Amino acid sequence: MLSASELVNLQRQLTIFEYNHWWNEVLFTPQWFLLVFTVIVPWYIWLKLVDRKRIMEISLFGTLSIILISLLDVIGVGLGLWGYKYKTCPLIPLLIPVDFTALPIIYMFIYQHYRTWKSFIIVLTIVSFILTFIGEPLVELINIYQRYAWEYIYSLPIYIAIAVFCRLTVTMLIKLNSQQ
Repeated sequence: MLSASELVNLQRQLTIFEYNHWWNEVLFTPQWFLLVFTVIVPWYIWLKLVDRKRIMEISLFGTLSIILISLLDVIGVGLGLWGYKYKTCPLIPLLIPVDFTALPIIYMFIYQHYRTWKSFIIVLTIVSFILTFIGEPLVELINIYQRYAWEYIYSLPIYIAIAVFCRLTVTMLIKLNSQQ
């Protein structure tokens, strides 16, 4: 059994190894540039296309999705279910372009454009199928995402549940706010 100080030392060594790997093997690779591009460009597009009248509501929805996506990603990486060979930043275990950009922006556009629950669920399900069976394999194919103990199909209900939970929460908060 390792002591707490031994665990901290091992974590420091792992951090040094991860940083060195990122510096020598990841930084300025085509995958790294793709990830940086994916962090910046979708936000620019979102700023141009977001419904300004509902920007606070849509942003709340997006922020909740970022929190849930990131939390689930940290848990998945921590449990060794999946990992990332290429990251934008060496010290963050998350895939920031997906957790903080791609998925939240996709969810926010669905939320913005599909106001009824029926249309929201239909489009969300179609997009979730695309993310699960095209997006994930593509990101794995270009060697950014690596599955260790995970199957694509597991992601499908999670993609749907995240957006449904966020919509339920925002709907409830709007209702509570209007009662004041």
